[in-house]
Amino acid sequence: MDLTAFRQGVLAARAGRTLSAAGVERRVVDLTQLPDVADLPVAALVLLENVIRRAEDDEAAVRSAERVVRAVAAGAAGDEVEYMPARVLFQDFTGVPVFCDFAAMRDAMVERGGDPRKVNPKIPCTLVIDHSVAADVSGSADAEGCNRRIELERNRERFEFLKWSQESFSNVRIVPPGQGICHQINVEDISPVVATDVLWGGAGELACFDSCVGTDSHTTTAAGIGVLAWGVGGIEAEAAAVGAPISMRVPEFVGLRLTGELSQAASGMDLALTVAQLLRAEGVVGSIVEAFGPGVATLTATQRCCVANMTPEYGATSTLFPADERVLDYLLLTGRDEAEVAFAREYLQSQGVFGAAQGPQRRYARIVELDLSSVAPSLAGPSRPHDRVEVDGLKQRVAASCEAHGRVLGGDARAIACPDGSVHELGHGTIALAAITSCTTATDPAMMVAAGMVAQRLVDAGVSPKPWVKKVLAPGSRATSLVLERAGLLEPLRKLGFYTCGYGCMSCIGNSGPILDCLHEVAGELELTSVLSGNRNFEGRISPDVVQNYLCQPALVVAYSVVGSMGVDLSSEPVGTGADGAPVYLADVLPSGSEVAELLGRVLDRSVYEEGSQGLYEGDEAWKSIQVSASDTFAWDEDSTYIRRPPYFDVARPCERFELEGARALALLGDFVTTDHISPAGAIAPTSPAADYLREHGVAEADFNTYGSRRGNHEVMERGTFANIRLDNHLAGRTGGWTLDQLTGEVVPVSEAARHYRSEGVELIVLAGKMYGSGSSRDWAAKGPLLQGVRAVIAESLERIHRSNLVQMGVLPLEFLEGQSAESLGLDGTETYRIDALDLRSGLPARTVGVHATKADGACVDFDCAVRVDTPGEARFLAAGGILPYVLQSMA
Repeated sequence: MDLTAFRQGVLAARAGRTLSAAGVERRVVDLTQLPDVADLPVAALVLLENVIRRAEDDEAAVRSAERVVRAVAAGAAGDEVEYMPARVLFQDFTGVPVFCDFAAMRDAMVERGGDPRKVNPKIPCTLVIDHSVAADVSGSADAEGCNRRIELERNRERFEFLKWSQESFSNVRIVPPGQGICHQINVEDISPVVATDVLWGGAGELACFDSCVGTDSHTTTAAGIGVLAWGVGGIEAEAAAVGAPISMRVPEFVGLRLTGELSQAASGMDLALTVAQLLRAEGVVGSIVEAFGPGVATLTATQRCCVANMTPEYGATSTLFPADERVLDYLLLTGRDEAEVAFAREYLQSQGVFGAAQGPQRRYARIVELDLSSVAPSLAGPSRPHDRVEVDGLKQRVAASCEAHGRVLGGDARAIACPDGSVHELGHGTIALAAITSCTTATDPAMMVAAGMVAQRLVDAGVSPKPWVKKVLAPGSRATSLVLERAGLLEPLRKLGFYTCGYGCMSCIGNSGPILDCLHEVAGELELTSVLSGNRNFEGRISPDVVQNYLCQPALVVAYSVVGSMGVDLSSEPVGTGADGAPVYLADVLPSGSEVAELLGRVLDRSVYEEGSQGLYEGDEAWKSIQVSASDTFAWDEDSTYIRRPPYFDVARPCERFELEGARALALLGDFVTTDHISPAGAIAPTSPAADYLREHGVAEADFNTYGSRRGNHEVMERGTFANIRLDNHLAGRTGGWTLDQLTGEVVPVSEAARHYRSEGVELIVLAGKMYGSGSSRDWAAKGPLLQGVRAVIAESLERIHRSNLVQMGVLPLEFLEGQSAESLGLDGTETYRIDALDLRSGLPARTVGVHATKADGACVDFDCAVRVDTPGEARFLAAGGILPYVLQSMA
C-alpha cells in the first residue's frame, strides 16, 4: 500500500462531493477517491465509508481506514475500529430493559448533578412490539382478537412504560402491537438501503450506506437487501443509540459463491438451512459473509433475506447480499418513495457497489461454494438449526433422537381423547404443535403462498386435520395476510386449523401458549415433537412439553400437521388419505416454484404493502387509549412486578486491575450451551424461583406471563438465569436450573445458591465447553450472571455476541488454551479459583492470564487462559465496571 497516496485518498473521500438524482441532492463520502479499493468486499467498503465519515478527525479517519484495508489484505480479522450504525432496531422483549436502563441513567445523571436530558438517543431508534403476543387461543376465527386483548391485559404496564419512553426520549419511534415482526417490518417499511447521517455536523444532508444494529440477533435479515445489519446485546445497542460508537475489530470477510439456481421444489428456507449447515461446518464465527456469483441474481430479495436471517445459526456477524436491481424493485414494490429509490441507485452506483454480486470476484479471506441446484426440501432438528436433514432422512433422525432418550419411535402408544371427542392411539414422535411463524419464512411471500396452496390441495383431496395438533399461524406483517387473502388461501388454511393467532414472533420464541390438554397430560411419558417455520429450535425453547423440534418451510409445516407425527418419510409415505380412500402424497400437493410465481404475479403488487402498512405507528384503539405524560425522569413504582429500576450503576465495580481470589464455580457446563440455556425465556414455570418471587408479591399464577414480558424486572430475570429445564450443570447431577451450593453441600436452584454466595462475600465464575453463549443475542445472558455475582467465565470457546456482552457487563471472558478444557485439566468445579491480576489502565490487557484452581485436599491446578477482551475500548468498559457506567461517565 502506498501510504501517502492512500492518506490523500482518505482526505479527498472525507471532503466528499455532492450527488443529485430525481430532485434529491446530498453530500457523500466519495470512496472512488481511494486507491486500490475497488475490489474490496462490499461489506468492507461499507465499513470503510463508515469509519472515514464518523472519525473524530482526519488522523483517526486515516488510521481506521488503513486498518480496514490491511485486514482485507491479510485475509483475517484486523485491529479495532469505531463503528457507528445509521440506526438501531429494538423488539420489545429486549427494548423494555434498554429503555429501563436509559431511565436509570437519567436518575444516575441527576444524582451526579447533571442534566437528565443529556441521556437521550442521538440516532434513530425504532422499537417494534412483536414479542409480547402469545398463541393462547388458536384454531378459531376470533383467535387473533382474543390474543391481542390478552396481550394488552398482561402487558399494559410495559406498554405504558414504552409509551412514556416514546414521549420522553427523542429519536424514538414505536410500532404498536399487532403490526408484525420487527425484522419483516424492517425490510418492508423501515430500511432505506441508502440512509442519511443524522450526526453529521456539516451543511445540508450527508448520504451514507444504510446500516443497522438491533437487539435481536436476526437483525441480519436486512442484509438480504444490502443493509449491513447485525445483532448486538441490548447494552451495546443502547450505547450506540446515545452516540457512543461500537468498538469492534475489523472482521474477516468470507465469500459465499453461489452458482446455478434453485430447483422447482426448493424454497428460500431450504436454502437458508443448507447455508446454515454449510457455514457452521466451515467455521465462520465472527466473520462477515458476503454472497456473490451468478446464482445470486436468480434469488428474489426475500429469499436472500431468509438466508441473511439465519446468519446467527452459523455464528457469523452478518451475511450481506449487495443491492442490485432486484433489491430496488423490492423497495418500489413495498411502497418506498420513487425519488429516494432513484437516489439510492445513483449513490450505490457512484460508490461502485451496485450489482457487485454479479461483477468481478472481490478479495475475500476465503471462499465457500454452493450450487443452488443441490438444495433440496429440508428440515433441521431436533434441537439445532444447523442439523439439517432432507425429507427422506427425517424418520431416521426422529427415531435416533427417541433412541437417545431410551424410547422407540411410535412406541408406548396410549389412547388420547382429543378435544373433538375422538380417541387415537398415539406414541413417541407425535406432533403437538405445528406453527407457521417467524421472520425467517413469513418475510418471503412465495413460501407463505406455497403453504396456502398445499392447504388448498389437501382440502380439495379431502384430507382431514389431526385433532391433537395445535396449529399456529402468525403472519410477519399485515401485508402477508393480504397476499394470502387476495390469493384465496386463508380459507383452506383455516379448514386445516391454521387461523391467524396474531402478528408477532410467536412459536420461535416459545410464545405458542400451552399445547392441547390431551397431550400436555402425557408430555412426560411421550416424546412429543413440533414442526415450525422458525429459525430457532433449541432445547426447551418452543414448549416445555415438547422434546424434538424441527424447522422447515411453511408448506412442510402444513403437510406434517395433517400427518400428526414426525416419524414419517414423506418422500415415500402418504401425507394422508383423501375422501376417495386413495393415499395423498407430498408430491401431489407441493407446488412448484413456477406455480407459486404465477399466482404471486396475479396478487402481489405495491397496493398490498401500502394497505398493509397503513397506520403502522398509530395502533388500534386499545393502544391509543393508553395515556402517558412526558417527563425528564421516570416515576418508578416500587410495587411493580414488571418495571423496576435496574441496579447496574449500584453493582458496577470499577477497577484498574481485575483479579479474583477465593472464587467458586456456580456452574460447570458442557458444549453448545446457548443463551437460551443461560437467559430466562419462555413461560415462567410455577415451580421456579421466579414464580416464588411473583407469588410473594401477590401475583396469581395465571398472571405470571413470560420471562420476556418481565425483562424490565431484574428480580424476576436474575431468578430465571440458568433456570432452563434442559440445562445440564455437571455440578448438580441432575438436569434443570440446579447447582451445588458448595458452602452447604446441598443441590439447590442456581439463583438460591448465588444469593447465598453473595451473602457470604464469595466471588463466582462459570466453567464451560465449546461454543458457550451461541444463539440469540440475549443481553440477559450476561446481565443475569452479573447480578448473580459471576465475575468471570472460562470456556473452551465463546460466541461473538455473548463474549462482547459479558465484557459490556463487566464480566471477564476467558478461554482455555488450545487442547485444554476443564475435563483435560481434571477440574470438577468444586475447586477454589484465583485469577491473576490484569492491568486495564493502558490499552489491551495481557493476552493470557494465570488461573489457579485449589482442590479440597490442597492440590493446585495451574493453567493459563486466553483473555478475550479484544479491543482497548472493551478494556475501558471492563475498567469502568461495564459499558453503562462508562457511557454515563462520558456524558457527565
